[in-house]
Amino acid sequence: MEYVVLNNGVKMPKLGYGVYQVTPVECERCVLDAISVGYRSIDTAQAYGNEEGVGNAIEKCGVPREELFITTKVWISNGGYEKAKASIEESLRKLKTEYIDLLLIHQPFNDYYGTYRAMEEAYKEGKLRAIGVSNFYPDRLIDLCHFVEIIPAVNQVETHVFQQQAEAREIMKKYEVQHESWGPFAEGRKDFFNNPVLNEIGAKYRTSAAQVALRFLLQSDVVVIPKSTHKERMLENINVFDFELTEDDMKAIRALDEKESAFFSHYDAATVEMLTGLVR
Repeated sequence: MEYVVLNNGVKMPKLGYGVYQVTPVECERCVLDAISVGYRSIDTAQAYGNEEGVGNAIEKCGVPREELFITTKVWISNGGYEKAKASIEESLRKLKTEYIDLLLIHQPFNDYYGTYRAMEEAYKEGKLRAIGVSNFYPDRLIDLCHFVEIIPAVNQVETHVFQQQAEAREIMKKYEVQHESWGPFAEGRKDFFNNPVLNEIGAKYRTSAAQVALRFLLQSDVVVIPKSTHKERMLENINVFDFELTEDDMKAIRALDEKESAFFSHYDAATVEMLTGLVR
């Protein structure tokens, strides 16, 4: 495993296992499988409804807690100081842990300044090892960085070969915020796994298109959290540290960048109405 060092000195694995859309019933088994094949970073969220499954796996896996890196996120409906503070305690209870390695604000809506104050307080109390944000576009990230006490350690945003976030990444570097990808495979959209560029490069290294896509992000200094419910795919996704893409490979993949979301825009009114209407 390779690591990044966050802006507060905490080490974070560059590759982790994400449990978005993993059902509560499956989650414990999936996380145990992921840990068994070598994952030590697990990414969940209050909105996923599966924090308990992650907590059960943490309890049963046999790996010392200090060797694991657990991320969760505060949902919009838990926004604001008081609700966020209560939700942090609830996440700690569900995850069966005394501390969370990384806590993120899931979406840039509701009173996220109040949420962040609650997170800063929990960080100072030792309940959180690092705090950050998710889905914050450059304008929101810059605004937050200028008016909080503790600069976010991470910004988790949609990032894959078709939406590489090159300009946003430069802003993150300027403010020393680690870029983390969600959706590194674009959830299979745009015929992702049959992309000729990814497959042609993969043939050179005897790797899959998925492995090439992950390797590209890792070499771009982006933390990745691929998700699969199949143990063999989990193993494939973590086996990306034994080959390196050339600069020509990187250039070919950079040319795939469409510079727009494969999912939605946070500037779209209907999207904002949908997200802010979800209660978790």
